[in-house]
Amino acid sequence: MKKTIAMLLTLILTLTCTAFADDMIHVGIIQMADNGAFTDMREGFIDRMRELGYDESRMTFTYRNALGDMTQLVANCEAALDDGIDVAVTIATPPTQAFCNLDSGVPQFFISVSNPVGAGVIGDMAHPDMNATGTSNAIPVEEMFKLADQLTPGCQVYGLLYCQSEINSVTTAQQAKAYMDANGLTYVEQVVTNVSEVQMAVDVLLEQVDAIFVPNDSVIQTAMTVVADSAAEMGVPVYGSSAVMVESGAFATISIGDRQIGAITADMLHAYLTGTPIEEIPAVVVDEFTMVINQTTADMIGAEIPADVLENAVIVE
Repeated sequence: MKKTIAMLLTLILTLTCTAFADDMIHVGIIQMADNGAFTDMREGFIDRMRELGYDESRMTFTYRNALGDMTQLVANCEAALDDGIDVAVTIATPPTQAFCNLDSGVPQFFISVSNPVGAGVIGDMAHPDMNATGTSNAIPVEEMFKLADQLTPGCQVYGLLYCQSEINSVTTAQQAKAYMDANGLTYVEQVVTNVSEVQMAVDVLLEQVDAIFVPNDSVIQTAMTVVADSAAEMGVPVYGSSAVMVESGAFATISIGDRQIGAITADMLHAYLTGTPIEEIPAVVVDEFTMVINQTTADMIGAEIPADVLENAVIVE
C-alpha cells in the first residue's frame, strides 16, 4: 500500500513539473538589498534560463527588492504569492528564510545561501525536504586567512564586521574565530543591525586592529564603500567575501563567481521543470573559487602583491 501511494505521489509530482512544458512560467525573484553581487546572481540566473530555452514566450520574471527592510521583505514575499508565481527564486539567506517561513507550497530555488541547514530552509543538503533547494556559497575561511598572510604578513589582530541577524554572516564569523583561535591570532568584533550603524562600527575597529575580515553579509556589502574608504585612510586592509566587495574597495577575496552561482541554480530549476522532483535535486555547495585583488586599494594601503599571487588572481582597479 505504501509503495502504491509513493508511486502515485511521484506521478503527481512528475505531471505537475512537466505540465510547465507548454505553459508560461511565472518566476518571482526576491532579494533583500541592492548591490552588485546580488545583481550578478540575478542576471546570471536569468541569462542561464534564457540559454536553456526559457525565452519571453515561456518564462516571465517578477523582481522585488526590499532595500534592506525586513518588514518590506516579508511583504514582498507575500506580494509574490498574490501574483500567482509558479516558482520563487530567492537570493541570499534573509529572503530565502522569509519565503520558506510562509510555507506556501510554491517550489523555491535559492541562490547563495551559505548555511541552508542552519538557516532552516532545508533539513538535508542531499535530500531537500522543505520544497526548496539551491546553491550554497560557503566561504573558504582558511584560504582567506592564508591569502591575508601572503598579502599583508604580520597581521595579528583582525576585526570582524557583520550583521548579527544574518545566519550566513554569523556562521562564517564563527568559522573565522575558530581558525584564529587555532592559529594564535586575536580578533575584535563589531556587529550591526542595519546600514546606518556601519560607519561607527568600522571606526571602532580601525582603532584596534591590523586588518578587517567581512563575512558574506548583505548589510555590510551594501555599505562596503564606507568600510573600504575608512580603512584605506588608515592603511588597514579589508578582506571581503565576494568579488563585488573588492570591486567596491575591499583589498582582496577568495570567492565564488556571482553569475556562476546564479547559473547553477538555473540548471537546478530546469531539472525541476523537466520532471525531477525537488526533493531529488540536492542542494549544491559551489566551491570553484577565484582570487580577486583591488590594485587601487593595494596602492593606497602600501601593499605589494607577490608575483606568484598576481599570476593566479583577477586584478580590478
